[in-house]
Amino acid sequence: MARRFEILEHPADVGFAAYGRTLGELFENAALALFSLACDLETIQEREPRSVAASGRDNESLLYAWLAEILAEADAGKWVFRRAAVNRLDASSVQGVLFGEPFDKARHRAGSYIKAVTYHQFKVEGGPGRWEARVYLDV
Repeated sequence: MARRFEILEHPADVGFAAYGRTLGELFENAALALFSLACDLETIQEREPRSVAASGRDNESLLYAWLAEILAEADAGKWVFRRAAVNRLDASSVQGVLFGEPFDKARHRAGSYIKAVTYHQFKVEGGPGRWEARVYLDV
């Protein structure tokens, strides 16, 4: 799969489309899109892993909860992340690891401050071999 994600323009917010061959890869690439909007990925080192888990009733609420947990982890500890790995994913829960470091304004180039994930035009669709998500963020 060539494209992992693409940034979508919106008059009031910013969004992205994420892609994956599997649902787990889709979740990892959605996290990567989120990370790329918050900070220049090239300036981030994978110094420390941080565990994250979320639950939901379907693929959409599960991805929404996953991204919201990532935002909460970044905001609470003033962290920036470069990569996410999904370790376990089933119909109602996801567990993974985020790789990054505490934000350092001397080294990191901050992007958009993301306040929240929104349900505006939020969708997850696909099946074997091809998954896609559309997500808009409140900045």
